[in-house]
Amino acid sequence: MKILLIGSGGREHALAWRLSQSPLCAQLFTAPGNPGTARHGTNRPDLKVADHAAVAAFCRAERIGLVVIGPEAPLVAGLVDDLKEAGIRAFGPTRDAARLEGSKGFTKDLCAEYGIPTAAFARFTALDPALAYVRERGAPIVVKADGLAAGKGVTVAESLEQAEDALNALFAEPGAEVVVEECLFGEEASFFALCDGTRAIAIGTAQDHKRVFDGDRGPNTGGMGAYAPATVVTPAIEARVMAEIIAPTLAGMRAKGCPFTGILYAGLMLTEDGPKLIEYNTRFGDPEAQVLMPRLASDLVPALLSACDGDLTGVTLESDPSHTALTVVMAAAGYPGAVLRGSVIRGIEAAEGEGVHVFQAGTRAEGDRILADGGRVLAVTALGDSVTEAQARAYAAVARIDWPEGFCRRDIGYRAVAREAS
Repeated sequence: MKILLIGSGGREHALAWRLSQSPLCAQLFTAPGNPGTARHGTNRPDLKVADHAAVAAFCRAERIGLVVIGPEAPLVAGLVDDLKEAGIRAFGPTRDAARLEGSKGFTKDLCAEYGIPTAAFARFTALDPALAYVRERGAPIVVKADGLAAGKGVTVAESLEQAEDALNALFAEPGAEVVVEECLFGEEASFFALCDGTRAIAIGTAQDHKRVFDGDRGPNTGGMGAYAPATVVTPAIEARVMAEIIAPTLAGMRAKGCPFTGILYAGLMLTEDGPKLIEYNTRFGDPEAQVLMPRLASDLVPALLSACDGDLTGVTLESDPSHTALTVVMAAAGYPGAVLRGSVIRGIEAAEGEGVHVFQAGTRAEGDRILADGGRVLAVTALGDSVTEAQARAYAAVARIDWPEGFCRRDIGYRAVAREAS
């Protein structure tokens, strides 16, 4: 069958690489795509993803058998709904189900209603009550924009002044809605489940590194690197996550008339009281997809088709237990703020080799040159027998890339490496 992949980031390059390997994939299109996805199929930068009618028309003209939607914005905008209405099979949640990512307030209310463990919280639509709440609660405290913010709408305020500054900035925008919640302590992990509206199967864990600088310092980003699997998620913890977080979420969404189909990505805090939900994403993570896809030992396409068809009975997605994957994000100077575009990147092919992939994100091609064209630009991913080995191989690959205008964290996977050394 022909497959259309929606998106242009490092996640989509990793998905394109994996989807194109399926015996079921006769041809892969990516819209708009990037120079990396072009290596595995045909990019369609002319196809405007926000024009749902145009996407549906393209699918009919090309006889697309499956649409896989990578990023969150098209899901929240209802692309799955419009494609299904046109009779086109699309993988991902509907607009109503994508509220699990599109509205943090919606998710927190669902947690409260269905007893899903999460941080204590309050919701606000005006500045003064929010300021009063944080002054009463004190710091540390977490301030979140309610809607989509590309991973950067969260402030973990270590002082009351930081919390007030975050609230003032958010409420400077008209119509702002904000969630303020207690600061949870523990180790974070990402948990991924494939869902068909009723059932869920666990498909992998990872540990992301959100802060921009080494030692988890600086502002939050979309993610500066990750490794998989997250060894802190033991089989016992995985069982609790499935029973206490994923299952009641699916039950709650069914009860609300918007069953969830797609990837449910739970951001977790592993507290002394057990795993608690920080927030949901409703798609593969970025950069988590860049470490999940290289470890995947099963054909991804049949599992996605089964989820679309509402029946995951008997479906498994196995990962290679003998390998750890680690990815290092190379970002443009200035990220997560304003960045300079257009600098030349050399050495990508020299960095790649057996067990090493350079997934492209914010890049564009100009002739035979690859240029930086975004904030997070490359995800340099390596496999190894341990986190320590994967980390060493990933940073060796980073060293082979010639891009003076880029930077990366130098400590991705540091907690797991420390555990392996102890």
